[in-house]
Amino acid sequence: MNFDSLEYFSVLARERSFTRAAESLHITQQSLSSHIAGLEKELNCQLVVRRIPLELTYAGQTFLSYAEELRRTQRAMQQEFCDISKNQKGELRVGIAFTRGRAVMPRLIASFQQKYPNVEVTLMEGSNDALQKLLADGDIDLAVAHFPKAPPEVELRDFYEEHIVLCLSDTLLTRCGVDLAAHEAELRSGDLRALRDCPFVLGRASDIGGRIGRELLRRSGVKPTIKATSENIETLLALCELGAGVCFSPENLIRTALSDAQIRRLHLLRFDSGASYPIRFGYLRRSYQWSVIDEFIRAAQAQV
Repeated sequence: MNFDSLEYFSVLARERSFTRAAESLHITQQSLSSHIAGLEKELNCQLVVRRIPLELTYAGQTFLSYAEELRRTQRAMQQEFCDISKNQKGELRVGIAFTRGRAVMPRLIASFQQKYPNVEVTLMEGSNDALQKLLADGDIDLAVAHFPKAPPEVELRDFYEEHIVLCLSDTLLTRCGVDLAAHEAELRSGDLRALRDCPFVLGRASDIGGRIGRELLRRSGVKPTIKATSENIETLLALCELGAGVCFSPENLIRTALSDAQIRRLHLLRFDSGASYPIRFGYLRRSYQWSVIDEFIRAAQAQV
């Protein structure tokens, strides 16, 4: 039994398809099938039921837990010996939301790799909840996300504070008959009643911005007319700029999502309170922590 076979089995269990697993691993289906057959022969147990979708047998489910634990142990061993030999190389897997990644990662990765040219930074993008699951499952080394509370076995380090702002276009304000100057103070306070006749484009309730926006609307007693819902803040901001609806967006992501000309056509109002939250680094608490993770965090904090 070798580590390649453990990895192949774990990917197959995740994809539930020889075709997708082989594509993900960049090997042929024949090679993958041969590795799985070899494991079954060595263990004298059938591990998978070869149907569509593929299923794990009880033996396969049992073996998967061992395979994933052994892979984590192997990864930790490789990282510790990189520290011992002072020859840093390998892969640092960082989970972050797509637009946030575009906003903060390019300069950070470029700066980090000047010091660690042999460390490949792999970005895995997803929603806040999805990132925390990837971290708990050991599929990423570091999550950059909003952690309302520290999950079990996770260490948190501060990165920066993110602020939700209210985004409105002149086109929309004119169409809805809203005098922004007359209502700006109350809107900044979180009272959104002046916008009761305006349509909205909202993030999903599972997203931070979507959740905060819905809560502000609820507190204001406004039942919004929702024209569009999306997990992609770039799509929502583009709709907002075109006058499709009012949008709630993290302030620091707007310049990444829109051009300067588009931003000039928007009014951005920061709320006085209740609409900011910390973005933190999260990583699993282990007996040995790869020094590269600490260095990446320090580089990010210095950049901010």
